[in-house]
Amino acid sequence: QLQLVESGGGLAQAGDSLTLSCVGSVRTFGTFTMGWFRQAPGKEREFVATITWEPWSGSVSRPSYADSVKGRFTISQVNTEAVVNLKMNSPMPADTAKYSCAALPGETSRRPNDYPYWGQGTQVSVSS
Repeated sequence: QLQLVESGGGLAQAGDSLTLSCVGSVRTFGTFTMGWFRQAPGKEREFVATITWEPWSGSVSRPSYADSVKGRFTISQVNTEAVVNLKMNSPMPADTAKYSCAALPGETSRRPNDYPYWGQGTQVSVSS
């Protein structure tokens, strides 16, 4: 059973940088996707960013971003491990939410229901 542990959330001011990290409990085999979703109070969970890779070939697919974070957030994956980081540059108050890491054995998806593995989440609060 894959377990995901997030870290790096907290308080930030608009314009600061913040990096979230997610560590999976197992090495990955086969095409694998990890990503970040967020949920603000009173809203549905929404896609933020994902990245897909193939451990046997070392291939890392192009990341995928929600339009609201494109150009500000960067997702990266560490070697062939189930470790992904989300660097949040120039966060805005609208980015305030609980951010959750998710994992999917297979190609990327922007639908939260496609992801069988989830972390507990980490709160990000951005003040103006």
